[in-house]
Amino acid sequence: MATKNTVTKKELLEKASGLGLKGSAKLRKAELIHSIQIAEGNTDCFARIANCAVTPCLYRGECQA
Repeated sequence: MATKNTVTKKELLEKASGLGLKGSAKLRKAELIHSIQIAEGNTDCFARIANCAVTPCLYRGECQA
């Protein structure tokens, strides 16, 4: 069985809703991930750092692809 390497926009919207983020449906996927990262108290690093070594990361499979 293949490992899931991506997070769907639906999953991201559910996570954003749980964090109380407003207007998330209007954001592009990368912007949505950045908003979630900030809301969780993390750096909004998705697709911005080459050779990232942060693990575990929910977005790693898609970010480093």
